[in-house]
Amino acid sequence: MGKITWKPGTLVYPIPAVLVSCGDEKEKNILTVAWTGTICTDPAMTYISIRKERYSYDMIKRTGEFCINLTTEKLAYATDFCGVKSGRDIDKFKEMKLTPQKASMIHAPMIEESPVSIECKVEEIKELGSHDMFIAKVVAVNIDEQYMLENGKFDMEKCKLIAYSHGEYYQLGEKIGKFGYSVKKNKSN
Repeated sequence: MGKITWKPGTLVYPIPAVLVSCGDEKEKNILTVAWTGTICTDPAMTYISIRKERYSYDMIKRTGEFCINLTTEKLAYATDFCGVKSGRDIDKFKEMKLTPQKASMIHAPMIEESPVSIECKVEEIKELGSHDMFIAKVVAVNIDEQYMLENGKFDMEKCKLIAYSHGEYYQLGEKIGKFGYSVKKNKSN
């Protein structure tokens, strides 16, 4: 069996499906983003890529802030809903019974039901084509206490994060190893 060549595309899957909350005291919205990730660890930087026609695009451009809220199995329906419905037409917080929570460093709200909310300040907007990339500095990370282990680590398995792959949502599976386990003398995960 060989590989089949397709036209160029973005098949780096699975990827996170996140709820991005944005706005300020006057207006707020949630959009679902699958184009997101880590850019740098020091300083901590991330990005989201958004189409210009999305309702949240101008809101984030105006405020220079957004919050990446990780999604879970329990938030899967809201994650899909917030990706296919427009904030121009409805209040997604109200419709999905999600709670806007005051962030610690930015004016954009966090989503209380999310296990992890990452507060971000836009550093640069890069026009790329179908999407513009909002490159941002991470200014705070908020983790729900119920997902913290006694040793101060985040328990990712407990919160049942989801990922997006080729138009479908998947629950992430169990841990199969940890960084560096392939070269340790004791090969246990």
